[in-house]
Amino acid sequence: MASDESRFGAESLPAVSRSGTLIAAIVTAALAGLLFGFDTAVIAGVTGDLTRLFFLTPETLGLTVSAALWGTLAGALFAGKPGDIFGSRNSLRVLAAFYFIAGLGCALVSDWTLFLGFRFICGLAIGGSSVLAPVYIAEIAPPRRRGLLVGLFQLMIVTGILVAYLSNATITGLVSSDTAWRWKLGVTAAPALIFFILLFAIPNSPRWLLAKNRRDEARDALKKIGIPEGATQAEIQRVELALQRDPPGERLSWRRHRKPIMLAILVAMFNQLAGINAVLYYLNDIFARAGALSPDRQAVLIGLANLVFTLVGMALIDRLGRKTLLLVGAAGTALCLGIAAGVMYGVFGTQLMLPALVGFIAFFATSQGAVIWVYISEAFPTPVRARGSAVGASTHWLMNALIAGIFPVLVALSPGLPFAIFAIAMVVQLVVVAIFFPETRCIDLDDMAAQIGSE
Repeated sequence: MASDESRFGAESLPAVSRSGTLIAAIVTAALAGLLFGFDTAVIAGVTGDLTRLFFLTPETLGLTVSAALWGTLAGALFAGKPGDIFGSRNSLRVLAAFYFIAGLGCALVSDWTLFLGFRFICGLAIGGSSVLAPVYIAEIAPPRRRGLLVGLFQLMIVTGILVAYLSNATITGLVSSDTAWRWKLGVTAAPALIFFILLFAIPNSPRWLLAKNRRDEARDALKKIGIPEGATQAEIQRVELALQRDPPGERLSWRRHRKPIMLAILVAMFNQLAGINAVLYYLNDIFARAGALSPDRQAVLIGLANLVFTLVGMALIDRLGRKTLLLVGAAGTALCLGIAAGVMYGVFGTQLMLPALVGFIAFFATSQGAVIWVYISEAFPTPVRARGSAVGASTHWLMNALIAGIFPVLVALSPGLPFAIFAIAMVVQLVVVAIFFPETRCIDLDDMAAQIGSE
């Protein structure tokens, strides 16, 4: 086996620091997270406008909000195979074009059916990029910093959410109420165009190139991301040896990949059973129902908390490990969601709603928010990584769509009911993670199968 200095995971900081391409590649792929967060959260600022414009009921409002989420499910389900065949970078270019088209389309239409169609296209881009961007980053990141670097994707998601809230608040103050909702949605096309252009400046993943027997291109890509000249051949041999154990073209199968499939499904399922996206999508409505004086401003505070505590999670994920963060987060979110349920049921005063949701965001962002895309992207062998990640991502988006769709209906039945359900789910997560989840911190991707199989 090659020495640590010759690995993708080389912790040879001078070697890695010489490559601006590595930094540029990781930051560019992480920008998919900015679009992810921006395009999912921006809907929170226009639900009232859409309700009035299209005469929506609670049921059709849920369908409108979840239209993008059904697109994300389809995008996540079908992104894995193109990612394995054409490479994550190349597939992300197509998704960037989808982001751009969807942003402009949603801003320009006046027909509800067409609006749903463009939000569905937006969802295709979000779902696909939630699979492929973390895979790309994981395949070029050093093992000891992989949690931090893949975590940049989540950081960009929460940054996009905060940008969406700030953008919504700013546009509300600058544009007439009749057209503000169009500007709120249309502005998302600008970062999509930038993302599309930047994707032409970064290399393909060396691991993917080797899986396709493109050794010369892989050698060039390794040099670009900072692997020293004398170490590239040893690195190529090491990866090719791993590919012999898990040959290219292998099918994702329950028999061979049962454990990583189950882990990916569970971490994605519990991520959404926390209620995070439902809270973010309906944040203004939640604060209005709880008696908040300024839902827009309080939403910005939630966005800031999300950003700050995601940074905390990124700082801790490679130190404390994925499993520890998931355990602490499950306990903390259960407590905060229980308080939020109490507020909505009238047990506690409305002044506790903002602290409860900030606490919920803090525990979630530090734990599940920081862990999910890292854990899913590192659990599978290279030949099936994109398809395996698609299983986890599609589970995430299926749960997201279902919960977002029924959230208004549950609130109409009883305002505290969804929060009580989310709190109980987090207690269940605490038990499941403690019993079944292995720790993946600092394990090389090519050794991950043995680690997970040994648990």
